[in-house]
Amino acid sequence: MSQSETVELFTDGACRGNPGPGGWGVVLRYKGRERELYGYEPETTNNRMELTAAIRGLEVLKRPCTVDLTTDSEYLRKGVTEWMPQWKRRGWRTASNKPVANRDLWEELDALLQRHHIRFHWIRGHSGHEGNEHADALANRAIDEAQE
Repeated sequence: MSQSETVELFTDGACRGNPGPGGWGVVLRYKGRERELYGYEPETTNNRMELTAAIRGLEVLKRPCTVDLTTDSEYLRKGVTEWMPQWKRRGWRTASNKPVANRDLWEELDALLQRHHIRFHWIRGHSGHEGNEHADALANRAIDEAQE
Protein backbone atom coordinates (compact mmCIF):
# COMPACT_ATOMS: atom_id res chain seq x y z
CA MET A 1 0.00 0.00 0.00
CA SER A 2 1.18 3.47 -0.74
CA GLN A 3 -0.40 6.79 0.00
CA SER A 4 -1.67 6.79 -3.58
CA GLU A 5 -3.65 3.62 -2.85
CA THR A 6 -6.90 4.11 -0.96
CA VAL A 7 -8.28 1.96 1.84
CA GLU A 8 -11.95 2.29 2.71
CA LEU A 9 -12.61 2.12 6.45
CA PHE A 10 -16.11 1.98 7.94
CA THR A 11 -16.22 2.30 11.72
CA ASP A 12 -18.89 2.20 14.40
CA GLY A 13 -19.25 1.87 18.14
CA ALA A 14 -22.15 0.58 20.20
CA CYS A 15 -22.98 0.68 23.88
CA ARG A 16 -25.84 -0.87 25.84
CA GLY A 17 -26.28 1.72 28.50
CA ASN A 18 -23.92 4.66 28.53
CA PRO A 19 -21.78 3.64 30.35
CA GLY A 20 -22.29 -0.06 29.92
CA PRO A 21 -21.07 -3.01 27.88
CA GLY A 22 -19.79 -1.82 24.52
CA GLY A 23 -18.51 -3.01 21.21
CA TRP A 24 -16.72 -1.60 18.21
CA GLY A 25 -16.76 -2.72 14.60
CA VAL A 26 -14.61 -2.02 11.55
CA VAL A 27 -14.93 -2.96 7.90
CA LEU A 28 -11.79 -2.45 5.79
CA ARG A 29 -11.93 -2.62 2.00
CA TYR A 30 -8.88 -2.59 -0.23
CA LYS A 31 -8.54 -3.70 -3.85
CA GLY A 32 -11.76 -5.69 -3.77
CA ARG A 33 -10.95 -7.49 -0.52
CA GLU A 34 -12.77 -7.00 2.75
CA ARG A 35 -11.70 -7.56 6.35
CA GLU A 36 -13.82 -7.38 9.50
CA LEU A 37 -12.59 -6.42 12.96
CA TYR A 38 -14.59 -6.13 16.15
CA GLY A 39 -14.11 -6.11 19.89
CA TYR A 40 -15.74 -5.72 23.27
CA GLU A 41 -15.31 -3.71 26.47
CA PRO A 42 -17.33 -4.69 29.57
CA GLU A 43 -17.77 -1.15 30.94
CA THR A 44 -17.36 1.76 28.56
CA THR A 45 -19.13 4.59 26.73
CA ASN A 46 -20.37 4.97 23.18
CA ASN A 47 -17.80 7.72 22.50
CA ARG A 48 -14.95 5.47 23.62
CA MET A 49 -16.18 2.71 21.32
CA GLU A 50 -16.41 5.12 18.36
CA LEU A 51 -12.79 6.19 18.94
CA THR A 52 -11.62 2.62 19.51
CA ALA A 53 -13.13 1.50 16.20
CA ALA A 54 -11.16 4.14 14.30
CA ILE A 55 -7.96 3.31 16.20
CA ARG A 56 -8.25 -0.45 15.64
CA GLY A 57 -8.97 0.06 11.96
CA LEU A 58 -6.00 2.37 11.40
CA GLU A 59 -3.52 0.37 13.45
CA VAL A 60 -3.79 -2.72 11.23
CA LEU A 61 -2.56 -0.79 8.19
CA LYS A 62 1.02 -1.88 7.65
CA ARG A 63 2.18 1.10 5.57
CA PRO A 64 1.15 4.74 5.27
CA CYS A 65 -1.76 5.14 2.88
CA THR A 66 -4.78 7.22 1.98
CA VAL A 67 -7.83 6.24 4.02
CA ASP A 68 -11.46 7.12 3.35
CA LEU A 69 -12.88 6.76 6.86
CA THR A 70 -16.67 6.71 7.04
CA THR A 71 -18.30 7.19 10.44
CA ASP A 72 -21.68 8.12 11.88
CA SER A 73 -19.95 9.71 14.87
CA GLU A 74 -19.90 13.50 14.96
CA TYR A 75 -17.76 13.16 18.09
CA LEU A 76 -15.05 11.35 16.13
CA ARG A 77 -15.25 13.51 13.00
CA LYS A 78 -15.43 16.87 14.74
CA GLY A 79 -12.90 15.78 17.35
CA VAL A 80 -10.32 15.15 14.66
CA THR A 81 -11.21 17.87 12.16
CA GLU A 82 -12.15 20.73 14.52
CA TRP A 83 -11.39 20.19 18.21
CA MET A 84 -8.12 18.27 18.43
CA PRO A 85 -5.80 21.00 17.10
CA GLN A 86 -7.11 23.38 19.76
CA TRP A 87 -6.93 20.77 22.53
CA LYS A 88 -3.30 20.10 21.68
CA ARG A 89 -2.45 23.83 21.70
CA ARG A 90 -4.02 24.08 25.16
CA GLY A 91 -2.23 21.02 26.54
CA TRP A 92 -5.21 18.69 26.07
CA ARG A 93 -7.61 21.07 27.80
CA THR A 94 -11.03 22.13 26.53
CA ALA A 95 -12.04 25.72 25.85
CA SER A 96 -13.39 25.80 29.42
CA ASN A 97 -9.97 24.62 30.70
CA LYS A 98 -11.20 21.14 31.68
CA PRO A 99 -9.25 17.98 30.82
CA VAL A 100 -10.28 16.48 27.48
CA ALA A 101 -12.46 13.40 27.97
CA ASN A 102 -10.97 10.21 26.55
CA ARG A 103 -7.57 11.85 26.16
CA ASP A 104 -5.82 8.46 26.10
CA LEU A 105 -7.75 7.42 23.00
CA TRP A 106 -7.48 10.83 21.33
CA GLU A 107 -3.69 10.73 21.73
CA GLU A 108 -3.52 7.19 20.35
CA LEU A 109 -5.67 8.23 17.40
CA ASP A 110 -3.61 11.38 16.85
CA ALA A 111 -0.43 9.32 16.49
CA LEU A 112 -2.10 7.10 13.87
CA LEU A 113 -3.44 10.12 11.99
CA GLN A 114 0.13 11.39 11.53
CA ARG A 115 1.00 8.23 9.61
CA HIS A 116 -1.82 8.27 7.05
CA HIS A 117 -3.71 10.70 4.83
CA ILE A 118 -7.25 10.46 6.21
CA ARG A 119 -10.38 11.77 4.53
CA PHE A 120 -13.33 11.75 6.96
CA HIS A 121 -16.83 11.12 5.68
CA TRP A 122 -19.78 11.53 8.02
CA ILE A 123 -23.07 9.75 7.36
CA ARG A 124 -26.24 9.59 9.41
CA GLY A 125 -26.34 6.42 11.51
CA HIS A 126 -28.96 3.76 10.77
CA SER A 127 -29.73 5.38 7.42
CA GLY A 128 -29.16 2.25 5.34
CA HIS A 129 -25.53 2.97 4.41
CA GLU A 130 -24.15 -0.52 3.75
CA GLY A 131 -20.65 0.03 5.20
CA ASN A 132 -21.99 1.72 8.33
CA GLU A 133 -24.68 -0.91 8.87
CA HIS A 134 -22.03 -3.65 8.53
CA ALA A 135 -19.73 -1.94 11.09
CA ASP A 136 -22.71 -1.44 13.43
CA ALA A 137 -23.62 -5.13 13.15
CA LEU A 138 -20.03 -6.09 14.04
CA ALA A 139 -20.04 -3.78 17.09
CA ASN A 140 -23.28 -5.34 18.30
CA ARG A 141 -22.00 -8.85 17.55
CA ALA A 142 -19.05 -8.16 19.85
CA ILE A 143 -21.43 -7.34 22.70
CA ASP A 144 -23.70 -10.30 21.97
CA GLU A 145 -20.82 -12.80 21.83
CA ALA A 146 -19.31 -11.48 25.05
CA GLN A 147 -22.62 -11.75 26.89
CA GLU A 148 -23.54 -15.29 25.75
